[in-house]
Amino acid sequence: MSARLEAEHLFKVFGRKPDQAVERLRKGADREELRADGITAAVIDASFTVEPGEIFVVMGLSGSGKSTLLRMLNGLLEPTAGRVRFGGQDLTELGDRGLREVRSTKISMVFQHFALFPHRSVRENAAYGLEVQGVPRAERERRADEALALCGLAGWEKSWPDELSGGMQQRVGLARALATDADLLLMDESFSALDPLIRRDMQDQLLELQKTLKKTIVFITHDLNEAMRLGDRVAVMRDGRIVQLGTAQDILMRPANDYVASFTQDVDRSRVLTAGAVMDREVRGDEAGCDCETATPATPFVELCAISARVPHPVAVLDEGGELVGVVPRQRLVGFIGDEQAAPGTCDSTRRQGGGKVMAHA
Repeated sequence: MSARLEAEHLFKVFGRKPDQAVERLRKGADREELRADGITAAVIDASFTVEPGEIFVVMGLSGSGKSTLLRMLNGLLEPTAGRVRFGGQDLTELGDRGLREVRSTKISMVFQHFALFPHRSVRENAAYGLEVQGVPRAERERRADEALALCGLAGWEKSWPDELSGGMQQRVGLARALATDADLLLMDESFSALDPLIRRDMQDQLLELQKTLKKTIVFITHDLNEAMRLGDRVAVMRDGRIVQLGTAQDILMRPANDYVASFTQDVDRSRVLTAGAVMDREVRGDEAGCDCETATPATPFVELCAISARVPHPVAVLDEGGELVGVVPRQRLVGFIGDEQAAPGTCDSTRRQGGGKVMAHA
């Protein structure tokens, strides 16, 4: 099982007298005040915990501080203030040698632009981290081949990077991170250089791998749809600060401020929301008293629309024990879609495509 990652009141300030700048920030100074003095506050008082096996996404626009934050997590940048702990070990207290050991054995990074060695084969690129660790050649090649197979690259081991597509090159980068068997993966805009279809394929690949590997992952992106799709939880950054932290549904339904709300307005809600997020919890107790289809709190919104189109009454939502925990009236679905004409069409179209069933005793 992966270890727990903790970030505690992290600051990163570039410029003269950074410690004094941190004190000014703690006392209420804003980023612009410091910038006027030639000081850049890249990350301001960032705190969060990433649980074992969780995909934690940090998203924000360019300049929000997300990549700087990521680089403090593995010691590539030293925090001006604050602490980073992983598996109970305080990484901010380690020297250069200790950090190199952590980065070679416990923490792997997947970069945006692949960072493959053009003069090394696919297998040699995937085995590079193991080579740094001093793993014998036969062992590192075996582990590299296993990681490449996990990433869908079996048969390409002897190829050269320039013989691969962009998506395949990124899979090599992912395989290199997996081959070391590190518990923590740091992914810095790892899919943003890819074409949309390849990008979605890589997202699928990551989610599929995570079902088996259960790594602790911190994923950086500027794309909210990607954040919502991948993240168990999402931290939204603006001007160096985390302005909201929660599940994708929390952020979509309860944005902390206008800035976050502006991000969410174009998100396809049908791909994020579930029955548990939209159901009416005020139930009488007799809504499930028939043999119609029901949903669970985890039923995706699109599937919920399909069920609603097939039943003549509000959809009953049952928990794992078969107890009624909520209902979803059709007009509530329409309200969440936000377009009274489009919402019924969504349900009808899903029904025509054979949307999946969630069957339970009613």
